[in-house]
Amino acid sequence: MNLADLVAIDVHTHAEISKDGHGSLSPELFGASEAYFGSHGNRRPTIPEMAAYYRERRMAAVVFTVDAEHATGHPRISNEEIAESCAEHADVLIPFASVDPWKGRAGAREARRLVEEYGVRGFKFHPSIQGFAPNDPMAYPLYEVIEELGAIALFHTGQTGIGAGVPGGGGIRLKHSNPMLVDDVAVDFPQLRIILAHPSFPWQDEALAVATHKPYVYIDLSGWSPKYFPPQLVRYANTLLKDKVLFGSYYPVITPDRWLADFDRLEIKPEVRSKILKDNAAALLWRKA
Repeated sequence: MNLADLVAIDVHTHAEISKDGHGSLSPELFGASEAYFGSHGNRRPTIPEMAAYYRERRMAAVVFTVDAEHATGHPRISNEEIAESCAEHADVLIPFASVDPWKGRAGAREARRLVEEYGVRGFKFHPSIQGFAPNDPMAYPLYEVIEELGAIALFHTGQTGIGAGVPGGGGIRLKHSNPMLVDDVAVDFPQLRIILAHPSFPWQDEALAVATHKPYVYIDLSGWSPKYFPPQLVRYANTLLKDKVLFGSYYPVITPDRWLADFDRLEIKPEVRSKILKDNAAALLWRKA
């Protein structure tokens, strides 16, 4: 991957379908997400199609799925498949994985293997879908491995469109995605690099507080059009957190084309804009141990 040739690094994209057509979520949860984001009819791209999409735009993308087998009973897309597909398109794709924290030490062993044998750079957690509080000691063996190996832990924060409108929210509890729960993780694993994904509605101020206080906690801006960003997020991105805010789209639900068009109209300082779009992510993903 030639960083100099890239115009942006998208740190938040989802592999939604496997080679054999298996979806990352149940049809019910996919339908709720599509209704919430107004993305009815959007085709779910394969990983090679994602690579072509980002290559055409001279961008790189972090790719992952969500392993929530314990809470949902829905089989995940294989982490190995995602990592191998990303390796075939290493000029533009960066593999992350997802391991359900309910898998305990077996999950920790899997995480180690994925980093050491498949080159995985980080791990995606969705506490609301996976049905766990990030500060539950049950997940700590997994964090220990991620910290030890210098990988990244990316946590969904805030409300989620997945399950929205389904009776009972499809069993998804929003409280698990309060970024203050991740603050405990940052304390207990002080060298772990953490990304708080999304503007964290209704806990935006909590996310800003955690990222300001903890040196290795970052924020990605995925899942929202920038025109809806709360003013305090924009203010902190321009100032105190200018080195810790990352571009993320939420592709394929939100495309980088749409996100960047709205970001162009946001009042971001010129010297900060390049940090958000590429430089901060590059420094985090390719930092020296």
